[in-house]
Amino acid sequence: MKAFFATDDGWSGLILRLTLGLVMFPHGAQKLLGWFGGFGFDGTMGFFTQKMGLPWIIAFLVIIGEFFGSLGLLAGLLTRFTAASFIIIMLGAIVTTHIPHGFFMNWFGQQQGEGYEYHLLVIGISAALLATGAGKWSLDRLIAAKLD
Repeated sequence: MKAFFATDDGWSGLILRLTLGLVMFPHGAQKLLGWFGGFGFDGTMGFFTQKMGLPWIIAFLVIIGEFFGSLGLLAGLLTRFTAASFIIIMLGAIVTTHIPHGFFMNWFGQQQGEGYEYHLLVIGISAALLATGAGKWSLDRLIAAKLD
């Protein structure tokens, strides 16, 4: 259990988790709360289950994972769990939606949808957090110290 929370006191984990938490929070808030032009919980559940055909539990876990996972990253709580969750979510997004649109995001509105470059960045940052842990100023670090 201690290995799950263990982290060093380095800056890298802190920078990576704050960056990822800040980037993912608006996406989670769109899905759960309807902020930033999103459709909120009901609209997102409907889109995921009816239009995309995902099982309701997968749709629910994506919404909850993105919102609460981003908050957890900002606090440095359950960093490895969230990082692993984001890897799974982003791989699912690539496979179910973004591969047909190629690598690049739709910077100039010239393609039907978004490519998967953003998703690869999230996967890379998440993989680094999975390996290193939360870093400096994290609740995970405090929990690991208590488990000694």
